[in-house]
Amino acid sequence: MSEEGDGNGSGASLTFPTQCSALRKNGFVMLKGRPCKIVDMSTSKTGKHGHAKVHLVGIDIFTQKKYEDICPSTHNMDVPHVKRDDYQLTYISDDGYLTLMNDTGVIREDLKVPDSPLGVALRNDHESGKDLLYEIIKAKAGRHYLS
Repeated sequence: MSEEGDGNGSGASLTFPTQCSALRKNGFVMLKGRPCKIVDMSTSKTGKHGHAKVHLVGIDIFTQKKYEDICPSTHNMDVPHVKRDDYQLTYISDDGYLTLMNDTGVIREDLKVPDSPLGVALRNDHESGKDLLYEIIKAKAGRHYLS
């Protein structure tokens, strides 16, 4: 499961700047305004205009869409604060809302079963009595997704 936070919270920044040359594969970066996991990156040599360039390829952590960008290695890029939490599914209401509980007993009831094959599988697994554990990924933006 994943959820894009709306930024209405503690007032803390949703991203932090990091020099492009310090980014690493499997890390996170904002590409085209979307939180992405870096799946490939390469650095070109310094050219006649003075800066090495970093070519980044990332996959949106919510939509799985591929994004690319090129940035001078000395420039900063925004890196999203990404938080992961595990929750156990305890109940699905008649109107499709999930009741999820984490290991400290905190309950969430604000996510709905998606209207997709994933949602059908989730309902079937729950109805058959399987113990279901979900990871919720929270990052910048403003909608909820199950993935």
